[in-house]
Amino acid sequence: MGDGVGLAVLHDGRTRRQAIVGVVGTLSGLILSSAVAETASADGISHNAESIHQEPIFAASPQRVYEVLTDAKQFARVILLSGALEQMHLPDKPPEISGKEGGRFALYGGYITGRQIELVPNARVVQAWRAGKWPAGVYSIARFELVAHGAGTRIVFDHTGFPNGEAEGLASGWKAHYWEPLAKALA
Repeated sequence: MGDGVGLAVLHDGRTRRQAIVGVVGTLSGLILSSAVAETASADGISHNAESIHQEPIFAASPQRVYEVLTDAKQFARVILLSGALEQMHLPDKPPEISGKEGGRFALYGGYITGRQIELVPNARVVQAWRAGKWPAGVYSIARFELVAHGAGTRIVFDHTGFPNGEAEGLASGWKAHYWEPLAKALA
């Protein structure tokens, strides 16, 4: 069939040349879709931002949980129970927590700092939050929603806007340095 070169018929009835053109067309389509995906990223929208969502439960009322999260003297006990100052070799400076929106806070020897963005008594705390090792001027948003859960409280916690690559360390840090010692402090 044909003059020989490039016209061999394949099992599905196509010539070798038709098969090669089909493969090249498919590869071109894949390359084009990759270029379109890269162009979509060029619009400034991140499609790989990390975030943390946790829902720890505590044997205390939302009012009590709110008080500990927003009072420096009470939160000092959480820090002490966490053991973080010794583990991370942080300065033993007392925590500072403003009870006013826009006020600052400094926790764990000043390693964690930020501002109170929204304070709704017994219901919500939203903070511009940063770790000391982050580049200057980089803040994330930590949102603590306090929800009654039987006789206790469930914190619906969301942490967003932190540098990529930090999620795993932050997620374990929230558990070890906030939730576990907070549960002990509230017991």
